[in-house]
Amino acid sequence: MSQVLALWQKMSAVPVIGTRVFSVAFAQKAPYFSSIRPRFTVLEPNHVELVIPKRRRVHNHLGTLHAIALCNGLEAAMGALAEATIPADKRWIPKGMEVGYTAKATSDVTCVAETDPEQWTSEDPDLPVRVRGVRDDGTVVIEGVIRLWVTPRK
Repeated sequence: MSQVLALWQKMSAVPVIGTRVFSVAFAQKAPYFSSIRPRFTVLEPNHVELVIPKRRRVHNHLGTLHAIALCNGLEAAMGALAEATIPADKRWIPKGMEVGYTAKATSDVTCVAETDPEQWTSEDPDLPVRVRGVRDDGTVVIEGVIRLWVTPRK
C-alpha cells in the first residue's frame, strides 16, 4: 500500500479533523496545491475526489472559480490517485492535460479523477486519467484527461 493511501486511511478514521489534516498535509507536499485549499473526500485506488471551496481568492473576473484553479484541483486529484494506485515497481510523471470548460463554476467544485485497474498493468506507458469538476447542483464545469507516463522503477 502506498504511503499516501496508508496516511489517508489512518487520517480519515479520525472524525471531521482527520480528512482536513490530510488535505493540508497533501497540499504542502506540492505547495501550489494549497492555493485552492483542496478538501479530499474520497481517496482510493482508481478513484479520488476533492472539493475546491468557492472563495474570492480563486475567483476570476466573473466571480466564478478560475479555470486554472479548476485545473489545479484536477491535477491534485490525479496526483493523489496516481500515488494511491500505481504498482510499487512503477513510477509516473504527468505529460499533458486536455480539458474543456463546459459551464460556469458558480459553487464549490468537486474534482474527480478516475482510472481503470487494468490501465496500471498495461505495457503501454501512456496512461490517461479521466478528470472532471462538478458543481454542487451536479453540473459538470470542466472535464478532460491528464496523461501520465508510467514506466518501471530503475
